[in-house]
Amino acid sequence: MDLATILGIFSAFGLVIIAIVMGGGLTLFVNIPSVMIVVGGTTGATLVSYPLKEVLGLVRIVKNVFFKKRESVRDIIKKFIDFATKARREGILALESEMKNIDEEFLKKGVQLSIDGLEPESIRDLLETEIEFIQGRHQLGAEIFTTMGTFAPALGMIGTLIGLVQMLQSMDDPSTIGPAMAVALLTTFYGSLIANLICMPMAGKLKTRSREEVLIKEMMIEGILSIARGDNPRIVEQKLQAFIPPNMRESFFK
Repeated sequence: MDLATILGIFSAFGLVIIAIVMGGGLTLFVNIPSVMIVVGGTTGATLVSYPLKEVLGLVRIVKNVFFKKRESVRDIIKKFIDFATKARREGILALESEMKNIDEEFLKKGVQLSIDGLEPESIRDLLETEIEFIQGRHQLGAEIFTTMGTFAPALGMIGTLIGLVQMLQSMDDPSTIGPAMAVALLTTFYGSLIANLICMPMAGKLKTRSREEVLIKEMMIEGILSIARGDNPRIVEQKLQAFIPPNMRESFFK
């Protein structure tokens, strides 16, 4: 579970709700027609913009916002040092016995290519192509949320126009002005809320997750190529530590 995401959601929505309650009550900001206009309109516009399969896949994508299952950089460096040590002592074919202990499919694929004797540059080309497709999938998820964040305020404005039209048509009946005005104002409120507290932050988090994952995979590529070339474990460590900030670097060789 990503603590920053949870804290952000609770602080953003919590403070908004507290401010609403302090100003007169939560029920004043509940309007079903406004919700229907904004949520329904945003969903419909998103479905027009993207294939149904991609929109339904958002449920899976949202999990990446809340959950972060990623091996630490230190553990990755340690793993490659062990691989390099074993490969130099027993030959690269000895890594075949380590394959069952590798959970990361990207890493497993790279190590297997090294064991199979593929040239380092060919390994790099194959793995970098895979990274490009990973980036494309991540970018699509962030793009959908960005699109929804763009549509939501626009639908809020449409709801405002609907409410104003209803209000102007019923000026002769004062009892209908209030509900119509509520639709006019609350749709803009809902649209801004959905865009700025849900969709745009999620798009930003997905972009951050994508950058982190790509960095880890680029580090893995460097480690895999070092093993394929038969580099010394100390050299492997130095190459991989170049991917992390100096204050996080700690040598495994004392």
